[in-house]
Amino acid sequence: MAGGSAQAAAAAVEVKLKNGGFKVVGKYFPKGLTEYGVVIATDDAMLREVGSVGGHAVLGAAIRVGVKADGSVAYTNPDYWYRAYFRKDFDRKEAAVKGVQTRLQAALGAGSGQGGDEAPGTLANYRYMIGMERLDSYKNKLAEYGSFAEALKAVRENLAKGIGKTSKVYEVVMPDRKLAAFGVAMNDGGNSDGEWVKKIDMQDNIAGLPYEIYVVDNVVGSPHGRYRIALAFPDVGMGQFMRISSLPNVIIETMSAVAGAEKKSSGDAWQ
Repeated sequence: MAGGSAQAAAAAVEVKLKNGGFKVVGKYFPKGLTEYGVVIATDDAMLREVGSVGGHAVLGAAIRVGVKADGSVAYTNPDYWYRAYFRKDFDRKEAAVKGVQTRLQAALGAGSGQGGDEAPGTLANYRYMIGMERLDSYKNKLAEYGSFAEALKAVRENLAKGIGKTSKVYEVVMPDRKLAAFGVAMNDGGNSDGEWVKKIDMQDNIAGLPYEIYVVDNVVGSPHGRYRIALAFPDVGMGQFMRISSLPNVIIETMSAVAGAEKKSSGDAWQ
């Protein structure tokens, strides 16, 4: 696709995904990364599986496809991400995961999956290093409301206001399960998505974006940076992560604002 743009590449992927039975729920072109974009889709069959597992598995609601202006594509590898998000429930969901993987390959080609070389058996309890957070870290909890509806309303309103220099990339809501996931663009200068991805030199793994905030029943949470960034970019060395040493804390502060929580800091850095 000589002389193409990220927007044109994303539009082509959107058509292929829709033809493959997926629903496109958002597109994201991070500031400062003009050659890159992400198309976010959902799949009804996988949403049923996500809903039946519940809890943190809501992070698996979205399937992300990274695109480059030259037309190359890399989507989130279902086997990798659902092992991490379904955890002990993965075995009974494996057929559904294989099914969505097959359909993604049919729609977009085999390609290289966005994930990592982690041993499959380690993903259920994945953490980057000893002492760092796992998927279910208590630090994920940002705010609690009287009901699912109130929690959902708070997140929607704060994203609409652009609190913390954020904007909404997508939302997936499963009201019957009291689950919701939002893709959040972070647009604040040196901590913007485009800037921090450049700092660790992982532009080609753009499908690691956008970052998420989620609602489970009446609680708003967001995966801890040292878990979520490492899961998306597990092959990045500690030296690279030290270039974004303050980012996990920035993320907690930003997502706390979106959650409508008192401003809080975890004090956690990449160290």
